[in-house]
Amino acid sequence: MVSVATREGITQSFLIFETGEVKPQAIALLYTGGGGRIALHQEAGEVKFRPHNFLVRAAPDFARNGVLPVVIDAPSDENELSDGYRTGKAQTTDARAVLAELKRRYPGMPIYLVGTSRGTISAAALGREVGGEVAGVVLTSTMFGSSNMRRQAPNLRGFDYDAIRTRVLFVHHRADACEHTPYTSALRLADRYPLVSVNGGKPAESGPCEPYAAHGYFGREAETAAAIAAWMLGRPVPKDIK
Repeated sequence: MVSVATREGITQSFLIFETGEVKPQAIALLYTGGGGRIALHQEAGEVKFRPHNFLVRAAPDFARNGVLPVVIDAPSDENELSDGYRTGKAQTTDARAVLAELKRRYPGMPIYLVGTSRGTISAAALGREVGGEVAGVVLTSTMFGSSNMRRQAPNLRGFDYDAIRTRVLFVHHRADACEHTPYTSALRLADRYPLVSVNGGKPAESGPCEPYAAHGYFGREAETAAAIAAWMLGRPVPKDIK
């Protein structure tokens, strides 16, 4: 657990996972979905956090594949990340402080931004603002927006992905049943950006927009993380995970 000063009087905490005997070759800065808070804290000398989000569950799988997982929490002045924060200057300031600390600790190691669900709003916006400072952006279960205009949530409808000033990868489960993250929207971008399509997994144990469903790659965490790591490290990347 690391905390860095960002804006005046504000701290940003993040969690660095161990990679064991595997020497990492890249860093994945992970932006979770939902409210963006993993409730990172220490209790009786032990680091505690919410383990449910796909990117948090997949952290050990990133580590096994040579990527150092770093999960970012909400900053000290945000209980739940608003759409305004996820697309605004405060987030960029906070992210730059984290990037600076990671570059100090791991000089020369490329850093990738990875978002899932509502975290893709953060990753895409940051890719547009700090793209030259990171090696790439990965968007998983992207918030493309519901086709029902009466049932909208914060989304990336109309976002210019070409404005992300670094390489971009999309990852999406074919069976994602969350109305705000339709697979068909990811498929429409596949002629312009690489897309990893995920199939199968375990039967859902949560709602369609929650972590323990196809939306959160439930039962396909290891394979999905391995594909993302392969893309980061210049290895062959499967177009379909079955």
